[in-house]
Amino acid sequence: MSPSADLPETRETLEAIAAADQTQTIAELRKTLTSETTPLPLRFRALFSLKHVACNNKGPDSTAAIEAIAAAFASPSALLKHELAYCLGQTGNLEAVPYLRDVLRDLKEDPMCRHEAAEALGALGDAAQLDILREFRDREGEDVCITETCEIAIDRIEWENSEQRKLEKLRKSDFTSVDPAPPMEESQRSVEELEKTLMDPKLPLFLRYRAMFALRDLASPPDLPTAVPAVHALARGFADPSALFRHEIAFVFGQLSHPASIPALTEALSNTEEASMVRHEAAEALGSLGDEEGVEDTLKKFLHDKEKVVRESVIVALDMAEFESSGQTEYALIPEAAKASA
Repeated sequence: MSPSADLPETRETLEAIAAADQTQTIAELRKTLTSETTPLPLRFRALFSLKHVACNNKGPDSTAAIEAIAAAFASPSALLKHELAYCLGQTGNLEAVPYLRDVLRDLKEDPMCRHEAAEALGALGDAAQLDILREFRDREGEDVCITETCEIAIDRIEWENSEQRKLEKLRKSDFTSVDPAPPMEESQRSVEELEKTLMDPKLPLFLRYRAMFALRDLASPPDLPTAVPAVHALARGFADPSALFRHEIAFVFGQLSHPASIPALTEALSNTEEASMVRHEAAEALGSLGDEEGVEDTLKKFLHDKEKVVRESVIVALDMAEFESSGQTEYALIPEAAKASA
């Protein structure tokens, strides 16, 4: 998909903008991100570029980038809005908090977006957000994906601000993303032990997520002897009754881009009875594997899916697949150093 010729937001134009003055860059990226006439893949590239600015600058530029990202919450696209919330959580900047609180409080907003806002508040690690997270964790009649996300976010913030965190010995991860939970300690890292924790429904979700991210780290780089067993252990998580949990498995597979995950991701995307938040994440994860045989053909089968969020995810995933097969080094218009951070 490409924008019409009279729009300024062509890929070549945006790449030129990215090399120009930072203030102008942010303004042009904001224009692209908030334009409903610009193709979704370009809006995503603009978003990831604004995230890069927000993460790697301080002062007015970071503030302007956060404001630009938040301005796109007016979009009707749940897919885009949930990605906005995710990116705000990754900035580490508390200026994002008011926007995220507003999304979480908006009961008319898509639960997928509200969940991502709650998770982003957890990623920011600010203890002042515990009250709102507890409020929605305990809210009667709340969507289960919101209550579960708030539970995990509360545990993450409490861990982040605890003495226990200082005592834990965590292996340095290949991934720079701020995750919903830290990996397990190094002393508890065999694939078998971690899979047992991952699949135990009696354990707190935060602890199971810690096992999930520890398994992710055991699958990277892909030539590690633990990589394929770890991917297979993670794939078993698709059998969990929690849609939130299953969607996080798909997200982790998107980070890993390991070919051994393709069968499980394809099955998740192909299951029209599966929750849309899981299917959309599976589609985007497959997009990160776009250079693998058959992946693009699989994605194209769902371009006309009944679920809008799945259709839009496939469009973005195919753009990612094109990027993967093109030999380009950066998906964002402004280069990002972070590995698989979106």
